[in-house]
Amino acid sequence: MTQPRNGDGLSGQSLDEGGARTARWAFIRTESGSATVLLAATLVALAWANIGADSYESLWHTHLSIRLGDSGVALDLREWVNSGLMTLFFFVVGLEARREFDLGELRERRRLTLPLLAGLSGMAVPVLIYLAINAGDSSVHGWGAAMSTDTAFALGMLALLGSRFPRRLHTFILTVAVVDDFVALVVIAVAYSDHIDVSALLIALALLGVVLLLRGARIRRGAPYGVLGVITWVAVLKSGVDPVVVGLVLGLLTIAHPASRAELERATGLFRSFREQPTPELERTARRGMAAALSPNERLQRMYHPWTSYVIVPLFALANAGITLDGGLLSRAFTSPVTLGILFAYVLGKPIGIIGASVLTTRLSGGRLRPPVGWGAVVGGGAIAGVGFTVSLLIATLAFEGERLDEAKVGVLSAVVCSFVVTWLVSVVISALPRPARSRALLGTGQSLVDLAVPVDPDRDHIRGPIDAPVTLVEYGDFECPFCGRAEPVVRELLADFGDVRYVWRHLPLPDVHPRARLAAIAAEAAADQGAFWEMMDHLLEHQDALKPSDLIEHARTLGLDVDEFRLALRTRLGADRVAEDEESADLSGVTGTPTFFVNGRRHHGPYDIAGLTAAVHAAKERALMDR
Repeated sequence: MTQPRNGDGLSGQSLDEGGARTARWAFIRTESGSATVLLAATLVALAWANIGADSYESLWHTHLSIRLGDSGVALDLREWVNSGLMTLFFFVVGLEARREFDLGELRERRRLTLPLLAGLSGMAVPVLIYLAINAGDSSVHGWGAAMSTDTAFALGMLALLGSRFPRRLHTFILTVAVVDDFVALVVIAVAYSDHIDVSALLIALALLGVVLLLRGARIRRGAPYGVLGVITWVAVLKSGVDPVVVGLVLGLLTIAHPASRAELERATGLFRSFREQPTPELERTARRGMAAALSPNERLQRMYHPWTSYVIVPLFALANAGITLDGGLLSRAFTSPVTLGILFAYVLGKPIGIIGASVLTTRLSGGRLRPPVGWGAVVGGGAIAGVGFTVSLLIATLAFEGERLDEAKVGVLSAVVCSFVVTWLVSVVISALPRPARSRALLGTGQSLVDLAVPVDPDRDHIRGPIDAPVTLVEYGDFECPFCGRAEPVVRELLADFGDVRYVWRHLPLPDVHPRARLAAIAAEAAADQGAFWEMMDHLLEHQDALKPSDLIEHARTLGLDVDEFRLALRTRLGADRVAEDEESADLSGVTGTPTFFVNGRRHHGPYDIAGLTAAVHAAKERALMDR
């Protein structure tokens, strides 16, 4: 619902990180939705391998070569998927990690420590379990297949569990999974790459240096980066290192930032030029200007994430999950150290590693570093992190072949099922707890990041509801913004449902797209001087098409205000300073669109419907009551 601050009509999405459908929300939603496609692809691969094993293997062993003169790359289809297309998957993972680092939970750097340690411990403990089970066997070489969480499956399965766990657990698991992926790619490069060609590797590093130079020169066009990325991929492939590492590195190098006011104003001007003279040249210029207002990170993530989640990762599953299941394989697998090592590493090692590291870090830091969720949610997160699929299968194909590879695949697939069952059992136990204990188990007592730069001041702010309410809902709004008008009945319903919520309205007129918005805000302040702010606010949002000066005076007359005093306040712009203060506070909080909501100082991400806001208010209330 958020509209661009300086671009009404340009897009139905916000141009900054705090829009109605933020990058994080879109990432989690896409990952969750793709889990169903991934599961379907896995089942198809299993069915195909058991119905027509010869056709399955022959297809994926088909060679495809791309040549330019005497040079080229020749791989079979499975290698093109595993080393080629999966590079884009890790690129998107790197993009999301960088976005969290620049704009999300991890922008407060100390918050990176705990998930980093949890991620490392969540890999080390499973590896130790695998090594212990496979000690003395040649299969010990496959330890890398027992350590990495599958982001798509893990987030997708959390989504299937619905509201049993807080949404912040998604971010925690996402961070842990990114650590997993990064370390796993280092492991692939070091432990599962043979015959390293140092000269080719140096060429790849030099090309990454050129990428950094282009970024420093603020080159925004994607073509140069795309060409350099492809050449770097080929160089890493020729070096003997698995080239998927290129994707993660390039993703981590792609910065994320909110749209600046100057960029938004420029986009508005370009769109207006096109509106006045709709020529192909101006259309292309306007489109580029609007795209430039977004950070490269967000634009690339929106471009590639659906493809990686709905096409590439399921295609990877289709190419690698097919194994011929029979009684002999299953009986052999569940007595094989490979299968048991992977299974116990994920189902036991992952939770032990993540939970143990979280507990130790919290205690050793004296509580200064603690998980963003309660300990019950940490247990559930540790259990769901035992879903290892994509990277686990990728390393298994590098470490094993023949029967050992089939045994590894059985272990990976078994771990997916068992981890989901364990997570579901954890959620059942937490749901059975008394409400106060359940809230503490899910939400915890850690301090949340506060996004609202200027705290609510009861002596200054316009407040509707109990002054001492445990939950404060702040809205930055514009009286001419149609989305604010649509949000108003949602807020009314919310306040009616919750008797202990205080609601604060702050002005954020968007004069370049809503020319009457600032005068309407001043009119609301003029009404406030006569003790009728809320009556005027409700009236203005109900009559957004009538905000001319004469309309405003008529509104004042309808509300029974002193019209002469009101007219004088409008003429002298008496409330302009108050409106400017709200605008300044919005800028300090990084708000560029309306409506933007804050719940107890935390920016609300997600849809602005009654269900979304109710869930946010309910969670804030639970946490506030625990802190009292």
